[in-house]
Amino acid sequence: MKGFSEFRMPQTVFYGNDSLTKLGEQAALLGKKALIISDKIMSQIGNVKRCQEYLEEAGLTTVPYLEVNSEPTDEHVSEALTIFQDQQCDVIVTIGGGSCLDAAKAVAVLATNDGYIGDYMGGKKTVTENPIPLITIPTTAGTGSEVTSVTVITNTKDDIKMMIKNPAFIPQVAIVDPVLTYSSPPHVTAATGVDALCHAMEAFISRVAQPLTDNLALSAIELIVNNLRTAYINGHDQDAREKMAFASMQAGLAFTNASVTLVHGMSRPIGALFHVPHGVSNAMLLPAVLEYTKESAIERLAVIGRVLRPDLKSLKNEELAEVTVNEVKKLCRDLHIPNMKTYGLDEEKFNEVVSKMATDALASGSPGNNPRVPSHEEIIDLYHICYDYDFTVLEKVSK
Repeated sequence: MKGFSEFRMPQTVFYGNDSLTKLGEQAALLGKKALIISDKIMSQIGNVKRCQEYLEEAGLTTVPYLEVNSEPTDEHVSEALTIFQDQQCDVIVTIGGGSCLDAAKAVAVLATNDGYIGDYMGGKKTVTENPIPLITIPTTAGTGSEVTSVTVITNTKDDIKMMIKNPAFIPQVAIVDPVLTYSSPPHVTAATGVDALCHAMEAFISRVAQPLTDNLALSAIELIVNNLRTAYINGHDQDAREKMAFASMQAGLAFTNASVTLVHGMSRPIGALFHVPHGVSNAMLLPAVLEYTKESAIERLAVIGRVLRPDLKSLKNEELAEVTVNEVKKLCRDLHIPNMKTYGLDEEKFNEVVSKMATDALASGSPGNNPRVPSHEEIIDLYHICYDYDFTVLEKVSK
């Protein structure tokens, strides 16, 4: 190992069934009036009310903001920030998918630091003050946002998904309760699960991977591939849900310290321009991007292949790298992941904006951490490959 590495995570992490019961106790250590950032679905199924009850039992008053939808925007951040300030809140609790968590992370930083959230992208503006205390509670096993130093917010003026990374976005407390993921429908379970797989695989092949993130990433990969199908088919399978929630958290810890790579760089423009949920757009891209990257990451992909198929561990590295790609394709096939065409992206509009998408992907910085760094034209070619990609076509591997 050359030089040294840095690893960051929340001050406190609770995980396991019924860990949500720790919410009130933890929030009381951080403040007296909580802004709860969530969405209408979380309110309808009772999750927001449960949070309010735990908080109020601990002596806190609560104010809800429930307007976050499938993709968080700068408008959501502005609205929630205004409520936080007007109501004089002093702690933020967020429950929901990655969109809710990302919006809350942005509000926590802006509540003590001035400016527009996009000002902090790429380090253009410095976070000078500690953020408001934040407690994150995920209800999907996918984004890992509950433990990361990243927020992804859409700039509504320019149709750009801004990936903003700063240690200030790391929550003080993360509560990972697998029971909360039971309500996640199959298509969301599939998309968020493959999102977590992307986090783990990209962290492992990243140019800035480190031993600690490697261990977390490989553990997450194994758990996801062995449990995601079950969670997809039977959302109330307790063992599968527990393992997926744990794997998602591990993958989040891995990628926030080792970075994502080309998949995420290409995924964000799809979400910004076509409003495809983040997990779905990642899943659309993962197999083709692995094929593109394979020749520059043979050894790393072979390690993953031995984890996924220990029965084939005696194969050569080149073959094991192909095994990895095949296993990811089979997983996407079994989860009924659509390609862009099947999902309904208008081909004419796609062709009109594909060059902008490639430009925005490169500008995000993530592709620069890929083992094989693409040119603008190569990203355009990859987008076209992914548009009508066939997840059922597998490469032959000798046994």
